[in-house]
Amino acid sequence: MTATGTPSTRSGIAPRSIRLPGILLGVGLGGFVDGILLHQLLQWHHMLTGTNDDRIGVRYYSPNTVSGLEMNTVWDGVFHAICWVAVLLGLGILYSRVTHDRRRVWTSRVLWGWVLAGWGLFNIVEGLLDHQILGIHHVHDGPHRIWWDMGFLLLGAILLVVGHLVRRGGRPFAPDSHEPPENSGRRV
Repeated sequence: MTATGTPSTRSGIAPRSIRLPGILLGVGLGGFVDGILLHQLLQWHHMLTGTNDDRIGVRYYSPNTVSGLEMNTVWDGVFHAICWVAVLLGLGILYSRVTHDRRRVWTSRVLWGWVLAGWGLFNIVEGLLDHQILGIHHVHDGPHRIWWDMGFLLLGAILLVVGHLVRRGGRPFAPDSHEPPENSGRRV
């Protein structure tokens, strides 16, 4: 006798989604791009460089003094640690859901759509919370900082839309199913 359906559908349990690991990976990777590119390589801002005119009363730590740069470096490290935890959680959850067919997962438009959506979500939350609401730093301080901040938010919105379009164009993914990969050229 031949069994039909996947183990999860045979048992009546819904297949596990890759939404959560995709979003966690996107949040972490978006944070790393922000932290590595804008905080470290370009040095446009650090975690607390806008606290001289913030809205929550955090003490100002000038990045132009050794003690101020040390404090900003510590908070940049805290920020990167949170991004790292997000990536580790995303990878761990993803791995736990796809241990039997890894190629199918990594070539899934749905996964990459969720990753882009997570990155966009990071930009919007970071841009609204840290740049606009708390005002603890900005993308690039100076006379035109509002435009840099708005560009950061716009990039987040674009990533969310592109992620949605990429995900929508992909085949729904169920890690427990045995369908061929999206790019295999075979139809079920």
